[in-house]
Amino acid sequence: MNLCPCQSEQPYENCCQPYHQNHRQPETAEQLMCSRYAAYAMQQIDYIIQTTVPAQQHQLDRASIEQWSRSAQWLGLVVHRHLAKISPSHAQVDFTAHFAEHGTAHQHRELSAFVQINGRWYFIDPTVALPSMKTPCICGSGRKFKACCGQFFK
Repeated sequence: MNLCPCQSEQPYENCCQPYHQNHRQPETAEQLMCSRYAAYAMQQIDYIIQTTVPAQQHQLDRASIEQWSRSAQWLGLVVHRHLAKISPSHAQVDFTAHFAEHGTAHQHRELSAFVQINGRWYFIDPTVALPSMKTPCICGSGRKFKACCGQFFK
């Protein structure tokens, strides 16, 4: 039995694998965050891309994501807090990802933003170009970016 890399103490097959195989959808931003971490550990690159806001997916560098996923040793995930439904369609997850590269341990702490579109949670990637604050939001809400998803990137 292989435990899930997301640190749930559950077998991978019963935890994040059903998300990675599109048999289930994460019901919360926290579940999505954990399943994305596990996707990096399990080299599930399609899942990482598919769970990023659709308007950002074309900006992702698949080769770089895959290279990092394969070269890093994934050591664990700690979710510090889940700010569920901070607006009708947004949530945040404060986490630390532990990994090693070239024998050196690293940790990455982040307060990630997520948006729910048509009942599905998506990660809002701050590493790709974000729209200007006065343009329509990337989530398709019809509101300006600054009044919607942009509030998490000021």
